[in-house]
Amino acid sequence: MSDTEQRGGRRDVLIVAAIASVISILALVHFFRAGELLLYGDAVAHINIARRVFDSRSPGPLQLGTVWLPFPHVAMIPFIVNDWMWRTGVGGAVPSMLAYVFGVVGVFRLVRGRTSRFPAIFASALYGLNPNLLYMQSTAMNEPIMLAEMIWAVVYLDEFARGLFAGSNTAGHVASLAPHQALARCGLVLGAAILTRYDGWVLAASCGVVALVLLWRAWPEMGAETRRKTSRSALAFLVFCAVVPALWLSHNYAISARPLDFLNGPYSAKAIEARTTKPGDPLHPGTHDMKVAAIYFWQSAKLNIAERPFHLYLTLMVLFGTAVAIRRWRRFGILLLLWLPLPFYSYSVAYGSVPIFMPVWWPHSYYNVRYGLELLAAFAVFGALPLGLFEARRRTGKIVAGVAACGILALLYIPVALATPISLREARVNSRTRVALEQRLAQILRSTDANSTILMFTGEYVGALQRSGIPLRRVISEAVHPDWEVALQEPARRADYIVAIRGDEVWYAAQLHPQGLRVLADFQPDGKPRVIVYQSDVRPNP
Repeated sequence: MSDTEQRGGRRDVLIVAAIASVISILALVHFFRAGELLLYGDAVAHINIARRVFDSRSPGPLQLGTVWLPFPHVAMIPFIVNDWMWRTGVGGAVPSMLAYVFGVVGVFRLVRGRTSRFPAIFASALYGLNPNLLYMQSTAMNEPIMLAEMIWAVVYLDEFARGLFAGSNTAGHVASLAPHQALARCGLVLGAAILTRYDGWVLAASCGVVALVLLWRAWPEMGAETRRKTSRSALAFLVFCAVVPALWLSHNYAISARPLDFLNGPYSAKAIEARTTKPGDPLHPGTHDMKVAAIYFWQSAKLNIAERPFHLYLTLMVLFGTAVAIRRWRRFGILLLLWLPLPFYSYSVAYGSVPIFMPVWWPHSYYNVRYGLELLAAFAVFGALPLGLFEARRRTGKIVAGVAACGILALLYIPVALATPISLREARVNSRTRVALEQRLAQILRSTDANSTILMFTGEYVGALQRSGIPLRRVISEAVHPDWEVALQEPARRADYIVAIRGDEVWYAAQLHPQGLRVLADFQPDGKPRVIVYQSDVRPNP
């Protein structure tokens, strides 16, 4: 690659990054003004898991828990140290916003490495202008982070391949990184992915297999120095991708003595489904049926791209682009890794107790619809390939392709924006009663003494503490041991205020040990359990 081409490539990347940054900030401002940053209960939980690492009665890395992976929480910490950014949720959105920008740039760089500038621009626009992604990147949810990590893992793995086969006419543009550099960076990105979502584990294993196959094919043609550097990077890549999950399992063992707590612990998907499913209720769609599970996930992906029937047009483009990639697998084969979320989430729905509910199909509700967003990168990349092929046929194709691209984007995304993105609809529907409870409870807690201690189970409604701005170090919760167990035996002597929500452990403790407890507030929002806030009439023990 000539110096002129390198400078032009860097200029294009900077322009794409700048435009994506402006769009990201505008989206945050829009949803912040609408008060919609904290609609997802998971977003509230993510922020407060990160917060309690330094704001807790027993701060430290063990507060990261055992189910959700820690990278997004650690990335939030610098931004939620500020109380305002913690209370409003802005601090939790910053890592998602950065991931959004990196994701847009990564899509551009990935497509540009194998085709021309125009399809790369279209792919990045198809990715970055998606209304569902724009909402999710304005929250503390980790889908945008995982998407960016998957994209950049494929970017670096593709550069690794192009570096190894630089003399091949099917290799695309010359890579800007040496093979050993690209593989090392791929390993670092995969390490972050492993610590973000569990699909990152499957991504890392898949990339590892592909890297070894590429290395095996290229080995006979490599020089001695290239072999030495690349084999050393390959070894570090494999060791790093194996050590990172081992460290997480060790972390879990240190907390609960159950390294697989995320699979079978009390807060695992399996346990949550068991608690929320009543005897005699039908199983969620796709249970023990990979075909039905795949159909549900595929439908959720389409709903995250466009409203019906408009997503049909993009689906046809994407399938055509995928067929092209399969036929020309030597050039585009690595890009097929972007389809990994399809088998992963299909398996999770079928055998991992992870239901997906959509309003268009039974049971006609909203639950985990946002998971379909994980296929956005595949839709963007493979949806752009046909336009690139059409553009390359003749000079006038650029104008026709440009008009077609603008029409496709308008056809897909304007109806989504007008109808409200489905991820935002999911958040609004599922948060209505929870937010009402948290707001009422926050109003009560604001009136408590500034130096008082609160006993509360924070697994469900920690947002009340966040909204009221009460430091978590004032709270005795299930994350604080052994204070939690002791306080449940004598709540009036261990805390100034006791928040009992019907069904949680504090509720039962207050029923068993009512001595010294005086009711301060008693309410029950529609659709939510009864809440009683007690005040202690005895001096708590220090």
